[in-house]
Amino acid sequence: MSSVWMSVTKIASKVQAGELKATELVEQSLAMIAEKDEYRAIIATTSERARSRATEIDAKVANGETVGVLAGVPFIAKDNFLVFGAETTAASNILKGFDAPYQSTAVERLEAAGAICVAKANLDAFAHGSSTENSDFMVTKNPVDPTRVPGGSSGGSAAAVVLDLAPFALGTDTGGSIRLPASFCGAVGYKPTYGLVSRSGVVAMASSTDVIGPLTRTVEDAAVVMSVMAGKDRLDSTTIDSTPAEFLELTGELKGKKVGVIKEYMSEGLDAGVRARIEAAIAKMEEAGALVSEISLPSLPLALAAYYIICPAEVSSNLSRYDGQRYGYTYTEAENLSESFSKSRSIGFGKEAKRRIMIGTYVLSSGYYDAYYKKAQTVRTKLIQEFQGAFEQFDFLVGPVAPTPAFKIGENTADPLQMYLTDIMTVAVSLAGIPAVSIPAGLSDGLPVGLQIMAAQRKDKELLSVAQATGELLV
Repeated sequence: MSSVWMSVTKIASKVQAGELKATELVEQSLAMIAEKDEYRAIIATTSERARSRATEIDAKVANGETVGVLAGVPFIAKDNFLVFGAETTAASNILKGFDAPYQSTAVERLEAAGAICVAKANLDAFAHGSSTENSDFMVTKNPVDPTRVPGGSSGGSAAAVVLDLAPFALGTDTGGSIRLPASFCGAVGYKPTYGLVSRSGVVAMASSTDVIGPLTRTVEDAAVVMSVMAGKDRLDSTTIDSTPAEFLELTGELKGKKVGVIKEYMSEGLDAGVRARIEAAIAKMEEAGALVSEISLPSLPLALAAYYIICPAEVSSNLSRYDGQRYGYTYTEAENLSESFSKSRSIGFGKEAKRRIMIGTYVLSSGYYDAYYKKAQTVRTKLIQEFQGAFEQFDFLVGPVAPTPAFKIGENTADPLQMYLTDIMTVAVSLAGIPAVSIPAGLSDGLPVGLQIMAAQRKDKELLSVAQATGELLV
């Protein structure tokens, strides 16, 4: 996949050597954002701050000072990351006008390494969606076919990378929100092991499955970005240890690797073109020496139902903080506090946020907790056990990211259930907390298809290594 950008490592090395100016790179990125505005991938730019930071980096280079491993590399953050220089809205009207008092840990670490945030990407409001049509501000268009969705919820981030607006973008993946847009747009989308990147300073959706990861052009770029972001953070008690070497020493070797093809993901309902691309990719892996066979995870058909009980339950809790009293949108004509609460939320939240709040509140309510939430958590435990059993037999599991390529804008907006079914092949990974990556596997009728590769918890280096090797076979 051609790009106007070099690899992030090469960009940084040229900035460090004085062969490229960070200011020029920022201007290039901002110019591309303006030129391709019709795709509606960007909510706002951080142009003033980005230019200032670029000037500082160039001055350090001129003075012979040390600059970071991502020196001068522009990037775009999904608009649920707290970032200086622009509002953080999570694409929701209820947060319109909110200026972050601090930055997310992920962004802070990237900036400490010299990277420069140039813009905030569009998303489904509060990351609730699979198409980026639930944004309260705009609908992002697929960069390959503007009549189709880019996937969601990190659709703006995926589209931005494929449109060359920046060398990489940040996304969040709660049930597939990095992998799905990567598949629909033709990017690399990496969801790391739960806890590998701090969630501090990222607007919460479902806290037990929220994961932060990069969308890039190549697996190598994803690994470099992760080497900077990953690791423990005192502001997020769920974070786990990591060292940069885990991501910078990829050993792309497929020979002898045991690869399990998930039976349930290759069954009825899979688009013929998607099936052909996935089978061709698996055949390439086998030709390269991978030991491929089929595996069944019997509880997978229950994963979507379990996810859409657990996720809304956590959403209803996390969204309770948006009450119109402390920040964001406030209904100013209320006659009392109760009316202020109800009107601020009813006007500020969009349809999908309200839907998930109501579902979540219902499944957690007295008399229904055992019938729904507790059973869903039991299914989750069963899924975790089945994945653990699978990784005792196999090094990696593979399958499609989604049952179809990108669908038309507006095609599923009137049918929430159909929209939820888009996540059928991604939610189990999130419930299990394991790492997974979507890499481009070719085109079906001109539309990108992603191959999903999964690994056991903490096997992120191994996952990225095999993804890099596989990706080289599929170019």
